[in-house]
Formats: sequence, structure tokens, C-alpha cells
Amino acid sequence: MRVLLALCLAALPATLSAQQGAPDGQWPVYGGDAGSTKYSALDQIHEGNADQVSVLWQWNSPDNALAGLNPSPSSSGFGANSGLSVAAFKATPIMVDGVLYIRTSLSLVAAIDAASGEQLWAFDPKSYEAGRPTNLGFNSRGVAHWSEGAESRIFLATGDSRLWALDAATGVPVAGFGGDGSVDLKSGLRREVDGRAYQVISPPLVVGDVVVVGSSIFDGPRYKTADPGDVRAFDVRTGELRWAFHTVPQAGELGIDTWEDDSWQYTGNTNVWSIMSADLELGYVYLPIGTPTNDWYGGHRLGDNLFAESLVAVEAATGRRVWHYQLVHHGVWDYDIPAAPTLIDITVDGRAIKAVAQVTKQGFVYVFDRVTGEPVWPIEERPVPASTVPGERLSPTQPFPTRPAAFERQGITVDDLIDFTPELRAEAEALLENNDYGGLYHPPSERGTLNLPGWAGGANWQGAAVDPTNGMMYVPSRTNPITVRLVEADAARSDFRYMRGRGGSPLGPQRLPLVKGPHTRLTAIDLNTGEHVWQIPIGDGIRSRVIDMGIPDPGPQGGGAYTGPLLTETLLFIGHGGARDGAQGGPAMLVLDKETGETLHTIDLPFLPTGTPMTYMSGGRQLIVVAFGRSEEAGLLALALN
Repeated sequence: MRVLLALCLAALPATLSAQQGAPDGQWPVYGGDAGSTKYSALDQIHEGNADQVSVLWQWNSPDNALAGLNPSPSSSGFGANSGLSVAAFKATPIMVDGVLYIRTSLSLVAAIDAASGEQLWAFDPKSYEAGRPTNLGFNSRGVAHWSEGAESRIFLATGDSRLWALDAATGVPVAGFGGDGSVDLKSGLRREVDGRAYQVISPPLVVGDVVVVGSSIFDGPRYKTADPGDVRAFDVRTGELRWAFHTVPQAGELGIDTWEDDSWQYTGNTNVWSIMSADLELGYVYLPIGTPTNDWYGGHRLGDNLFAESLVAVEAATGRRVWHYQLVHHGVWDYDIPAAPTLIDITVDGRAIKAVAQVTKQGFVYVFDRVTGEPVWPIEERPVPASTVPGERLSPTQPFPTRPAAFERQGITVDDLIDFTPELRAEAEALLENNDYGGLYHPPSERGTLNLPGWAGGANWQGAAVDPTNGMMYVPSRTNPITVRLVEADAARSDFRYMRGRGGSPLGPQRLPLVKGPHTRLTAIDLNTGEHVWQIPIGDGIRSRVIDMGIPDPGPQGGGAYTGPLLTETLLFIGHGGARDGAQGGPAMLVLDKETGETLHTIDLPFLPTGTPMTYMSGGRQLIVVAFGRSEEAGLLALALN
């Protein structure tokens, strides 16, 4: 028996790692694999030749021609001369059998030859004719792929909330899927939704014979009854609804007691707007769920509010809840879970664990056994302040992981303020005293509260990458406080008691940041031990501006736009746009040493990289592809060895 057990344990690591990382030189899922590792074992580009990498080809998005259009207000909801202005092109293509597939910001799908960049076909569902989608507007992440035998399909979820199935070879809608090749995602929910407040930005997720879809719901509602954020799965062949998971429990369901005064009947949002992950062997889907209505005041939804701001594992075939863990109780900080859970097999104190690691806006990494939901390291419920806002009742405690340590600064004290000179520190202190402030979960107030991290994190949709060969995680993040001030709602325009008033990122003295840098950072964490291995600033940030003020060189301060990380067997890549407010250097792909964080090379790019890069092999060459641009100048850049 002992010999048999030893043989089983010896075989375990290979079994655990079999599904991790992009397979066979392809990139078939948004994050490389269903576990969102953003890892490929390719090594043609390595430390010794990264300085020989340059742009091989450029593909221009079909959005570029459409973005100059000027639709009439009656047909699109735009004002005069507004045009189809789109957000930064944040999509990441997938690559299957030598073809790239990508969703554009205006919800077109294009198929592109992976070797040459030649466009093979494009499908335009004309979803933009419904008008500007909610929240960030014309915004996208990607598509999903499914195949069986000779059938191969691309799944597209659009800004006007339709799920399309397209023939991967031709781009033609699959007639047997739904009605015309699509399913109306606004239909079939437990109550009617407002099409102007509901859209999809993230890729669907295919697991077995179902395609799972989340939603993006308007973040600034005026009424308690908002669109529900239920997650649904559809049959990959027919489009028939297979199941719906109620993110706000309904009558008779687990968790309904966490919604006092029947607030489960009307509360909405609580949606999965970001990217989902799956364990294909277990058949589990991991749902990173957001904040309930509204983000900043919960007096109309007292209680802990399951399954808001929870990581939930469900069976892909049935939607049955397997386990859950709530990361924020009764959230009023907009700390919705923003990124894909990452699946990684680790060894902790000699024990092999199939883990799922969730990065958060708070700057925490929560690590669980992905089979059982048990925390890998203890998570402590610690006391947090009560609210002073009438009608609000916060949870007296919030969960704090004991490992890993936070990768971001949490809360604000005087010691966090900039101190390049005594004068700047004094100005910063005066600005700080205009607000309430404190620890990570200091509550919103009528006076105004400074929160750090803010609503953009910490971590955000870019998420993390993990190396399945050694259990290392790499997570980029931002250090940027926000001001949240609650105001009494206008009873003629809202049935809330309080809503968020004007706020945003506070300026520091002389338009410098209020808090010390680095303002963007990249952290490497060993998930086998929970220890930080290194942390570096991403970019120089305000460094040159500070020097120009006659202040001694403070070193890299971190700042500006960055992409999600990409890992290969040899290197770590992250796109960077140069910092705002005195940037040094232009758009680039940074090539980093995984062991130390040292920048080995900077690949200059002609445009700002905006999507998370991916990599694959085609024609004997390793290519790295990244999205760039916005509006009338967006597309893909492919990098390869000269």
C-alpha cells in the first residue's frame, strides 16, 4: 500500500500541471489557458537575443474607419459630432491553428493570419448602432473558441449584449445557434434589464459543452432596483440556456439571510464584469464577483451581502455552487474583484495543492485550495471602523490574509505623503486634513474620505501571471488614492438615501501626487511560501519633473500606463507607455529578468500598448502580439526576432 501511495504521489505533479500554460505553441484562451496563467513555455526569444526583437507586422483594426463616423442622436444615443469614440483597445487575441481571432472595441471580430498579419475575414454585428455601451463605453477584452471534430466556432459577446457563434473558418454566424447565430443576453434574466445599463466587455469562457458569460452593469445607478448580474451558461451548439447562477441569492437559496429586509429582491449589479477562469479537469468555473448596488452606500442592503465581492466556484455543467469565499463583507469601497483568478499548482510545507490565487484592488492575494475552497494560509477577520453615515451599518470585521503580504500600500497616514522638501510635505499634510482618512477599510463619509487603494486598485483587470514550473506570481499594480464623498440623493431623481458625490484622484501639492511613489509597481511573489521575492517601480513616473524642480534625483517613481504581464520559459514581458507628467521614454515592451525584476531590454514601440500581450509559434518563429491605440488608430503589433 505504501509503495502504491508513493507511486501515486510521484505522478501527481505531472497530473496537476498538465492543463497549465498555453499548449503546443498556441494561445487558445484569453489568458493562455483556462486558468489564466498568461504563461507559455516558448523560449526562442531569450535573454541573449531580446535586443534583436522588433516589429514584424502591424494589423489595423476595422474600427479605425468606423470611428470617424458621426451617427445621429436618434439612432445611436450620441450627441452631435460625437463620433464613435472608443476606449483604449484592451483586447488580447487568441491563436488557434495558425489564426488569430480578436474582438475589436466596436465588437467586430477579425481573423488574422498569425504569421503574416493578413486579415482573413471580419464579422460586424453592428452592435454600435445601439449606441454607446455603459460604463467605459466601447471596450473589449476578447473572444472564446470551441471545437469538436470538424466544427470550430468563435464566441463573441458584444457591447449590445448579444452572444454570437461564428464559424471559425469563415466568420459566418452559425445558423443553429440561437435564432440568427446569436442569443440576446438581455432576455431571460430574472427581471427585465435596461439595455443602456447592461453590456459585456470580457470574453466568454468555454468549458466542455457550455459557454459561460458575465456582464458589465452601470456603476452609477440612481435606483435601488438595478439590473441583476447573474452569470449564465449556454449550450455551445444550440445557444440554449443551460443554467444561471444567482449572484444575489433568491428565495430559498443559500445566503439569502445576508440580505436584510428582503433587499435581495431588488438589489442588482453584483456581476462578473472581469475575466473568469476554469479548471477543465475538475469541471469548475471560478467567478470573480463585483459590488452590489450601489458601490458606496449600503443602507438599503444591510447584511454581508453574499455573493457580492466573493470568489465562487461552480460546476460548469450545472452551475451548482461548489464553494465560495467572500473577500469583502457589505462592500462600500468599490473593491469589486477586478481580474481573472489564476490557477497554479504549488507545494506548501511539503504538501501539493491545486490552488487558485485571486489578486484584488485592495492589494491582497487570496490563495485557496481550488478543489475545496479552504484558504492555503489563515485569513483573519480583523476589526474595521464603523460608518458615521445615517442608515449605514458596516460589517464590524473584514478578512485579511496572513500570507502573502499585501503588494500595495493600504490606507493613508502622514508618513505616506510626499516629502521631497519640507514645504511640499507641509502642503500635503494640509490637503490630507481636508478629508477623513485611515486604514484600508476606512468608510466613505459625508465630509469625504481618502481611500488607498482607490477604485482602480491596487490590481485591476490586467491581473497577474503565474509560472507553473515554480509557483511564482507576477502582479502589476497602481498606488493612487481617491476621494469619496457621500451626498444625500435627490428624492425626485433617486430612491437612494445617499450616493457618491464628486470625487476622484486628489492632486497633491504643485500638482504632484499626494503620496510617495512608486505609483506603479510590479511584485514577484512565491506562492509556495507566500513571500515577496522582489518589487520594482514600473517606469520613471514624475522623476524628471521632480529633478526639474531643483530636487535631487529621487530615482524611478513608477507611473503611466502598463499592460498585463506575459511570462515565457525565459522572460517576463510587460507593455509600458511612459509616465504621464514628465515621462522619460516612449511606448515600449519591457523585457525583464524573472528572477530579479531587472530590465534586460526595452523594445521601442510605435504606439502605446494597451492590451495584455500574448505569444505563440508560427512558421518556426516566436511572435509576441499586443494591442495598441484607440478610436481611429488601433490595432495589433507583432514582435519577433529580426
